[in-house]
Amino acid sequence: MKVGILAGGLGTRLSEETELKPKPMVEIGGRPILWHIMQYYGHHGFNEFVVACGYKADYIKRWFSDAVSTTGNLTVDFAKGEVQPHGDRPSGIDFRVDLVDTGLPTATGGRIKRLQPYLGEGTFMVTWGDGVSNVDLHELLAYHKSHGKLATLTAVRPPARFGHMEMDGNRILEFNEKPQTGEGWINGAFFVFEPGVFDYIDGDDIMFEREPLEGLAKDGQLMAFKHHDFWQCMDTVRDKKRLEDLWTTGAPWKLWS
Repeated sequence: MKVGILAGGLGTRLSEETELKPKPMVEIGGRPILWHIMQYYGHHGFNEFVVACGYKADYIKRWFSDAVSTTGNLTVDFAKGEVQPHGDRPSGIDFRVDLVDTGLPTATGGRIKRLQPYLGEGTFMVTWGDGVSNVDLHELLAYHKSHGKLATLTAVRPPARFGHMEMDGNRILEFNEKPQTGEGWINGAFFVFEPGVFDYIDGDDIMFEREPLEGLAKDGQLMAFKHHDFWQCMDTVRDKKRLEDLWTTGAPWKLWS
């Protein structure tokens, strides 16, 4: 089963980082958040990816090309201008990645639509290239198969912006720095789709979060998989700092060794 990852947006709310690179290539713990997302899917056995590129697509392509060409031992033939990898590459990563130019101004729905030729003819997954979670992907997929609808999204409770205090009357019992909010669900991505979803996307300028999801919901074809545990997107510098702190203290999404 293939996994589509949207990695083409401008990332304007993280402009301190995205002036030079696309947001999915902003690093957490020395690796792009896109790499973290792929490692998470890979841990669950999903290792075929289709990445929708747009803004600074060349940066993403170079990173993946360099990751392959500089791994393991190499022979550099200056006379021929060739770099020849040896047959001793580490076997820990077995990803296959299609990097697809989906246009600079293309909206999220348009990017998904443009991935259609690469995602096969059966069930597939899609997520955004700027968020991590510890959602159980196998449970998510089983839930999707159980209800028989076209689309499943992962519903999450977002982290609170401010810290939370537990109180007994006026006496403060404890502080909780970043709890998940106690009420309200939002779209956390980590989708599972059937090919019929493409029929709800009309063109490049369609935001997937609007007409397609609204149409699927209206037709009774959209279900929510409720995830009560960790989820975090990386929209701002503050979000990035939180993810960096989690990476050093025990990242909930780091299930691989």
